[in-house]
Amino acid sequence: MTVAPTGPVSAPDIRARKGDGPPLVMVTAYDYPSARVADGAGVDMILVGDTLAMVVLGHEDTLQVTTDEMAHHVAAVARAKPRALLIGDLPWLSYHLSREDTVRNAAALIRAGAAAVKLEGGRKRLDAVHAILDAEIPVMGHLGLTPQSIHAFGGFKVQGKRLDAAQEIVDDAVALAEAGCFSIVLECVPDAVARLVTDAVPVPTIGIGAGRHCDGQVLVYHDLLGLEDRLKPKFVRRYAALKADATAAVAHFADDVRSGRFPASEETYHLADDVAEALGLHGANA
Repeated sequence: MTVAPTGPVSAPDIRARKGDGPPLVMVTAYDYPSARVADGAGVDMILVGDTLAMVVLGHEDTLQVTTDEMAHHVAAVARAKPRALLIGDLPWLSYHLSREDTVRNAAALIRAGAAAVKLEGGRKRLDAVHAILDAEIPVMGHLGLTPQSIHAFGGFKVQGKRLDAAQEIVDDAVALAEAGCFSIVLECVPDAVARLVTDAVPVPTIGIGAGRHCDGQVLVYHDLLGLEDRLKPKFVRRYAALKADATAAVAHFADDVRSGRFPASEETYHLADDVAEALGLHGANA
């Protein structure tokens, strides 16, 4: 059963949900219609993720998307006026160079309509987190498999499988929470590690490939609806097959056009008979 937020949902609302009520639900959206679908379904948070580089713009990874592109898509989602908390992803190199750049880029997403931003990384990103929070912008953290670090990781691989790596994720999460992040995404980590993190921090954890012990879950819109079928990570559950349905529908349309079945008379605008006759048209409306 879908439980819609009474909204609008704020970052403090999400933080207050730690250990209280049903698990939180977050879904990505990248434009006005997908935002309407997600918000109509009653999700708690909508993330305009840098995954748009892959599922919308056709890139091989998330590294190609820019702050301007992210702001463009945040603005489209914001026009749906969702009740859900709207979070904008800070793309690669938008928070890595200086505090000034970090705040400027975070502000660009807020001005576009986001109510919070998300960035990847742990203790090495604390200066960026503090800078954004000093600008009164709520921050969501992201640990585990951080896609902007795929070259350093050697690909999209599960993180935290070794003892030292697991402890590092826990320590990073504690540091992010202490810095003031209102929530932390945990991506592609063993469920036991996610449980350790969830127990260690006073803010909600949102899992994606992190098991059922997190305080909430997130999936990419195109993955859960079956619009993206090039890859299917282990953690993805398909709730629809919209790519197959859409392809079949367009093929049906093309067949109707080529066979002369579309448009039919009821899908056509007609002149009144007397006007058609005055124009010398006979049988035009048959």
